[in-house]
Order: sequence, then structure tokens, then C-alpha cells
Amino acid sequence: MNWTEIDTWIVIIGALCAAGCAVPGTILVLRRMSLMGDAISHTVLPGIAIAFLVTGSRDPLAMLIGAVVVGLLTAFLVQAIQSLGKIDVGASMGIVFTVLFAFGLVLMRQAIDHVDIDPDCVLNGAIEFAWFDQNPDGWGIPRGAIVNGVMLVANLFFMLLFYKEFKITAFDPALAKSQGINPGFMHYMLMTMTAATAVAAFETVGSILVVAMFIVPPATAYLLTERYGVLVALSLGVGVLAAGLGHLSAITVPTWFGFSGTTTAGAMAVASGGLFVFAWALSPSQGLLVRFLHKQRTHAHILAEDVLGIFWRVEERSQSFVQTGDLPSALGVSSRVLKKALHQLLKQGEIIQCTTHLELSQSGRMRATKLVRSHRLWEVYLDKHYPQDANQLHHSASRLEHITTEEMQSNLGDENTDPHGSPVPSDVEE
Repeated sequence: MNWTEIDTWIVIIGALCAAGCAVPGTILVLRRMSLMGDAISHTVLPGIAIAFLVTGSRDPLAMLIGAVVVGLLTAFLVQAIQSLGKIDVGASMGIVFTVLFAFGLVLMRQAIDHVDIDPDCVLNGAIEFAWFDQNPDGWGIPRGAIVNGVMLVANLFFMLLFYKEFKITAFDPALAKSQGINPGFMHYMLMTMTAATAVAAFETVGSILVVAMFIVPPATAYLLTERYGVLVALSLGVGVLAAGLGHLSAITVPTWFGFSGTTTAGAMAVASGGLFVFAWALSPSQGLLVRFLHKQRTHAHILAEDVLGIFWRVEERSQSFVQTGDLPSALGVSSRVLKKALHQLLKQGEIIQCTTHLELSQSGRMRATKLVRSHRLWEVYLDKHYPQDANQLHHSASRLEHITTEEMQSNLGDENTDPHGSPVPSDVEE
């Protein structure tokens, strides 16, 4: 790999673009309006095309004004169609952005005959050639870096200026209104930021891939934290990291398969998706691994309590001891899983190993008594309030007994027998 100054600038421009998009994107994700970023990033195209046709040049100010106007029009039309037409917000977004995007493509095709513009650049970006477009000359700074850098600074400025307002309106617009904050103004402020950012980014990553920059870094950060300020910072960090990893993978990974390279803008979007998957899998609070481990611990906890319940019922019936060989089929688990549960109960001291068999310890008997009491009280409660077949009563109570707190148990009453005629064990004090 031959890393050059051009590669460095590509990463810088991509990082500035991704970070700039992540600022309004964070609010869009919090407000569950991610598709609005998608809609606006598409519908700024007719505004840009109109600016080209009117001015006959790629004047940044003209493009910005045209895109912002159409972006605000998009937000207004979406709300109007949703409220007046009583159409779902997703459908209203789909109607507006597809029609305006198609109109923009028609205008862009017309603009090609009058203005030096490449539709592929508009749709897919041209970040690989951004270094060669240096304005003003002699500074050694690509125009894309200046444009995206200014947009990032502007977005951060407005985010800090309206930090509290954005935060409150994102979570509770009604509360914001009660505190004198105008949710409508903040909404259109966000739409303006989104439209302006899309214009700044469209030459870098294109109007299609900019959607990934708006949504994926904030969504990734959302998996990693529940604090608003940290969320914004992480969104910026994920965007910057995706830009670096994206370009690095664009120039290295294809060579492993005999290709010279691939589009950097696309690789940046893919890298952001990879970071999202990584966060999705390993998030400390919402990750797939955490959920899997929690599910396994829950299953192990429930199985252990079911084992204790069987031991207790065997004692109640004055049978000699539990036939552990019969437990797997009775509980619907494998012998290996049962051995792990018995080992854990032995380790916790809730069952003890006698010469020829296992039996409940004092602490295990107390825990099992509470469990069976909850089970039979739930059967009484369900039979009284939701009459059903006896087998269904047992099945429902078997689920509820594992999540019953002491307060819940006290509210179930103090019956002496369950619907099957079995005695409800007395409450035990630890």
C-alpha cells in the first residue's frame, strides 16, 4: 500500500463530511425521523439543479439556497400530506422524496447541456478527486475540505447554541412548548441544517450515500450510550472512524481479490455499517452478546428454580429421594444442561450431596418453599379472576412464579389450598 498526501486529504474530507452529517443526524435519530434525512438528501437535488440552471455555474451559495429552500419544502410537504391527507408519515415521506428526486433527475439531465456537471458525481460523489479541486489556489487545501469543514463548524455552533432546545424537543415536544420553546421553529432549524449539510456533502459522497452518514453513525452511538451529550460526541467519533476505515479498506481489501480498488465513498458507508454491526453485537447495554448472555443466565436461573421445586414436591409427597435420571425428561432439558444446573446449586449450597442421593439444604428448602407458595397462589388468583383449564393454570403459574417479588406475592392473598387441592405452604422468614 502506497499512502500519499492525496489519501490523507481523502480521509480528512470524508471525516469532516461524516462528522458534519452526524450532528443533525443525531437529532433525527432521537426524534425517530431518520427517513427525513433520507428524504431531504434526495430532494435537495432539484434545488441544486435549479441553481445550476439559473446561475449557469456551480456557485456554492446558489446551490445552498436552492437546496435549503427545497429541503424546507420537503419537510413542509411531508407534514402537510401526513396531517391533511391522514397518511402515515413513512408513506408521506416516500411520496414527497421520490417525486422530488425524480423531478431533480429530470432537471439535472436538462442542466447537463448548459453546465459542467456530472450526474454520477451528484449521485455517487467524487471524493477520490476532491484533492485536485483546490480553491483558492496555493493554499494546498481542497475545496471539499473547506466546504465540509465550514459546515461541520456551523452545525456544531447551532447545536451548542440550541443545545437545550434540541434536547428537549427531541424527547418531549409538549414539555418544550410548555417551557416557551417553539417546537416548530426547532423542527425547521433541524431541516435547514440537514438540507445545508446534504449540499455540502453531495460532491464528497453523493446524494445517495450521504444518507448513511446522516443515520448510521448516530444509530451506532445510540447503541453505546443513553446520555445526550455523549451520544453527540460518539456520533462524531464513529463518523470520523468510518471515514478512515472506509478509505483504508477501499484501497487494500480489493487488492486481496485481484482488483485495483473500489469507490471510497461506498467503502465509507460500508465501514459505518460495519461499525454499527460491531456495536450492535457488543453494546454493553443493548448488544446481541449481552442479550444472549442475559437470556442464558435467565434460563439457568429458571431451570435451577424448577429443580428446587421438584425436590420440594418430592419431599412433600414423602418420597425417598429424587431420581436425577428422570429430571431431564421431566424438565425438557438435556443431561448436560441439567448437570450444569445441579453443579451450580451444589456450589451455592442449596442442595447437598448425600451418600446415595441429592437433597435440599436449609437455604434451598426456604427458596423452594417461596417458589412453590408463589406458584400455588398464582393458581388460586388465576382460577378466581381468569377461570381456565387446570393444566393451563399450572402452565401459567409456572411462568409467573419465577418473576414474583415479595410485594407481588403479598398482594396475591393468603389462601390455604390451590385449585388442585394441594396445600399452599406458609411464608418463610429468612
